[in-house]
Amino acid sequence: MLSGAPSIPALHDPLTDHHLYLRHPTKGDFHQWAHLRAASADFLRPWEPIWPADDLTPLGYRRRLEQYQKDRRTGRALPYLIFRRQDNRLIGGVNVSNIRRGICQSGSIGYWMGEDHAGRGEMSRALALLLPYLVDYQGLHRVEAACLPSNQASIAVLKKQGFQLEGKARSYLCINGRWEDHLLFSALRSDLTSL
Repeated sequence: MLSGAPSIPALHDPLTDHHLYLRHPTKGDFHQWAHLRAASADFLRPWEPIWPADDLTPLGYRRRLEQYQKDRRTGRALPYLIFRRQDNRLIGGVNVSNIRRGICQSGSIGYWMGEDHAGRGEMSRALALLLPYLVDYQGLHRVEAACLPSNQASIAVLKKQGFQLEGKARSYLCINGRWEDHLLFSALRSDLTSL
């Protein structure tokens, strides 16, 4: 599939299994999102860019939602929040960004998990839901991810989902105020369909 948009329509229902569901963020998610991000701030800080001063405010969240909606309309990104099915509790998020069509058909994923939910296999479950959707319904041929070399948990998640290490990018992203080297991973459609 080498054209711009995939021929299979995008799903509007959440991506779900017996344990989790992923769906696009809404205004109604603000309180859970802000609470989880605030409670996990120290845990997330070493792995993320510096947050804007108003990031956890209603105004900051509204600005975030507007950008998400714009990116979805233009086909550049697909943001998701991750919820536990048993109680509809928000536990993390994953964003597919830098979606490129034409001869590329690729996108990059980034993700985060609330501190109380980390290390329980939840992100692996979330990616196991998302990745087939990206290749089967969004028509992506290649999914990329980058992580800090010291982030062993993230490396394990990516390898479990079929991602292959491609190399190291020097000073790749500004994380917590410092330009950091990152390991670059990718999964091709063939990697994901062979799992």
